[in-house]
Amino acid sequence: MKDRLFLDTNVVIDLLGEREPFYHHAAQIATLADKGEIQMIVSALTYSTAYYVLSKFEKQEAVWEKLRKFKVVAETSDLTDKMIDKALNSGFSDFEDALQYFCAIQTNCNILITRNEKDFKIAEIPVLSPNEYLKGRTHR
Repeated sequence: MKDRLFLDTNVVIDLLGEREPFYHHAAQIATLADKGEIQMIVSALTYSTAYYVLSKFEKQEAVWEKLRKFKVVAETSDLTDKMIDKALNSGFSDFEDALQYFCAIQTNCNILITRNEKDFKIAEIPVLSPNEYLKGRTHR
């Protein structure tokens, strides 16, 4: 069975913004998804947040194009009323992290990929950095 990776917004911004030193690992994960070796899922919320952050540094049309290309290889988790309720009533200290987590659970992801692992202490699925995930794949 293919891994179903949920990418936190910070990893998507690293990828699309080519932010060093994080870009390389995020790009390797996107390549695995493009080859069909894994499934990559993001929250619908990630698109608006990524657009907002990236458009501060790049031209609007360039950001639109990056998001279009990214959407080809990534599945999108809808953000529902039920998930907002779960996030509001969860033990997470950060609302956006809670939303991301419940999107991952809703879409049956088996791993959450983030650079802020400490933000997901109460997660019931493995939470790994892009680098940790890639290292683990080589040891399987």
